[in-house]
Amino acid sequence: MTSALSYLLLIFLVVCAIAVARTRDLLAAVIIFAAYSLVMAILWQLLAAPDVAITEAAVGAGVTTLFLVAAIAKTRRQE
Repeated sequence: MTSALSYLLLIFLVVCAIAVARTRDLLAAVIIFAAYSLVMAILWQLLAAPDVAITEAAVGAGVTTLFLVAAIAKTRRQE
């Protein structure tokens, strides 16, 4: 896990986490959170944990994103 790609993914992960916390638009926050989950799934795969990576991709980026977008659609979009 010492490759340059791993470090770039970790930096992107931190940037996504800060962006989710700082953004005011709820839909943008959900999209950034989905990107965070996908990068986390890639990192789990690089750490040789494919079962955790698949679960993170399915639940973190898939189901959670769908639920949050559905909740935003039923309420106001702006915070």
